[in-house]
Amino acid sequence: MTQSPSLIEQGVSQQQLKTVSCVNVLTLAYQSLGVIYGDLSTSPLYVYKTTFSGKLSLHENDEEIFGVFSFIFWTFTLIALFKYVFIVLSADDNGEGGTFALYSLLCRYAKLSILPNHQEMDEKLSTYATGSPGETRQSAVVKSFFEKHPKSQKFLLIFVLLGTCMAIGDSVLTPTISVLSAVSGVKLKIPNLHENYVVIIACIILVAIFSVQRYGTHRVAFIFAPISTAWLLSISCIGVYNIIKWNPRIVSALSPVYMYKFLRSTGVEGWVSLGGVVLSITGVETMFADLGHFSSSSIKVAFSFFVYPCLILAYMGEAAFLSKHHEDIQQSFYKAIPEPVFWPVFIVATFAAVVGSQAVISATFSIISQCCALDCFPRVKIIHTSSKIHGQIYIPEVNWMLMCLCLAVTIGLRDTNMMGHAYGLAVTSVMLVTTCLMTLVMTIVWKQRVITVLAFLAFFGSIELLYFSACVYKIPEGGWIPILLSLTFMAVMYIWNYGTTKKHEFDVENKVSMDRIISLGPSIGMVRVPGIGLVYSNLVTGVPAVFGHFVTNLPAFHKILVFVCVKSVQVPYIGEEERFVISRVGPKEYGMFRSVVRYGYRDVPREMYDFESRLVSAIVEFVETESRLEEEEEEVLNVRRKKEECMEIIEAKEAGVAYILGHSYAKAKQSSSVLKKLAVNVVFAFMSTNCRGTDVVLNVPHTSLLEVGMVYYV
Repeated sequence: MTQSPSLIEQGVSQQQLKTVSCVNVLTLAYQSLGVIYGDLSTSPLYVYKTTFSGKLSLHENDEEIFGVFSFIFWTFTLIALFKYVFIVLSADDNGEGGTFALYSLLCRYAKLSILPNHQEMDEKLSTYATGSPGETRQSAVVKSFFEKHPKSQKFLLIFVLLGTCMAIGDSVLTPTISVLSAVSGVKLKIPNLHENYVVIIACIILVAIFSVQRYGTHRVAFIFAPISTAWLLSISCIGVYNIIKWNPRIVSALSPVYMYKFLRSTGVEGWVSLGGVVLSITGVETMFADLGHFSSSSIKVAFSFFVYPCLILAYMGEAAFLSKHHEDIQQSFYKAIPEPVFWPVFIVATFAAVVGSQAVISATFSIISQCCALDCFPRVKIIHTSSKIHGQIYIPEVNWMLMCLCLAVTIGLRDTNMMGHAYGLAVTSVMLVTTCLMTLVMTIVWKQRVITVLAFLAFFGSIELLYFSACVYKIPEGGWIPILLSLTFMAVMYIWNYGTTKKHEFDVENKVSMDRIISLGPSIGMVRVPGIGLVYSNLVTGVPAVFGHFVTNLPAFHKILVFVCVKSVQVPYIGEEERFVISRVGPKEYGMFRSVVRYGYRDVPREMYDFESRLVSAIVEFVETESRLEEEEEEVLNVRRKKEECMEIIEAKEAGVAYILGHSYAKAKQSSSVLKKLAVNVVFAFMSTNCRGTDVVLNVPHTSLLEVGMVYYV
């Protein structure tokens, strides 16, 4: 680390700089406990219960208990610690993590962009860096494969959407199983309490969780970290107590030999029970997905030095208790709590379940927002709940949809074991998607050797396939829930992406020549009226068909005309200084411009506050910059023209701004197949009609809005 001159002048030593850096890392590590690890830390509530819910029986020699704990320990160590903390967290996209971050990296490095209005100038963005230009043989082979087989790009998109939809399925199952598992502990102290009352209490808590989402997590986030800290310290201390009191020999189960003994003695039933073991690492994807809110070093410190040892001690202590209390297997977590601290731990467990639920709900809002940016989900209302913390958003439609699904699962199943089977399938599916995407990232982005990539895929892929196969076996016993949810969400996402892509292709194929429109002016009586007209379109070049449709029916448009394209780019964020790209449409005397407004997939366009003034300023700045590039001998004339044109633009703004939007309807051609007609004419049309309109998303004032209706035959 080198010291800057200013810091040296102020007397700040290198040692002090290191101290400040360490303090920041530790502060972020503490804050991450309440946001990232809520889901992961509540897993002890139901792991052993779900693992021994089948035909797996306990014998007096305790081989099954020792074997299950050995599987938990090594799964936690290999997948959570080695794979995610040491490897996956390094695959960030400008500090952002998650499935879309990996996909974004691949899109940029391998030219796989699914966004149809991509431009070469987007690659000059400061956040669009693609590293060194050097290619390895294997990276070139993979890129060439995707270029030669366009269908493989579509398959990769579907694969990413599958992982995304499974992650959304997590947000339905996590609150359900966490809250119901926490609340069910009350039956130990009130044995006569009917199961219906437990379900009602769980439902009330779930409704409360979703009802407060509109206030934003920042209003209650200050209590999340202390709750998670208290919870982890509580279960680790109880774990140490149980190890010492009941069976210190459980420490020997850290040996992987017990895994082999477990599978040898239990056979198929032992393999099936691994679907419960995998629940111990639920929430590891959250570490990666929430990387943008913290730093890689802070997450690694929090997990390695606090979360990991606390949870291992908790699982070890519960296994020690179970080795002496086989009959308590279905209530082992609460049975293992010493009597004097039962109620305090029960209360903390309930709050910890709320924290875990909050983490996945917030993550789902971010996922849906990213899907909307990439044209993979219908437009929804996105509300910023914090003016200081970027990324804290609330989506009402998604929030109430999740609440209804959580209540349906809670009331319909009432059984945490079946929920666990469903949860396990969702978790293993997301992990497999991440492993496959990481393999591509290591090949194309990191340019690792083939042997390294294959070793990563074979080692971690085989472990996850083992757990995935065990979860697939449980499909009839609850595993069908995440499959149904993910297929539904994936159908919605794919049809929406297909419909919007076809509409864009129609726009590109039916672009109108501005020269032709101007030439028709005298014959149809076209006039220019005072003011600025903003014509919204998805095109970054040419004139949209909707504008040609507009002027042929109403042969007049504004003195200053601006074609505005609001689009997303395959980067997480775009700075305000790079937001607008201004260019001319036609000769200067036409008074027409194009403005491309760019956002990253993590950017959420806020209400376009003072958008008109910002746009006019950008156009005036463009005119001034353009004039400076003219020949020097015409400098005096150019200065006069520049001033006149700038004054015309400002006067036009004062005369009024009109927003011209296309209200288009997509219909399948008569020659289309029945499946395409069903997808476009029914499903896509239904979503287009019921989602938020473009004018609402762009916050267009209704008094200045002109909508032009048009049918697109795709």
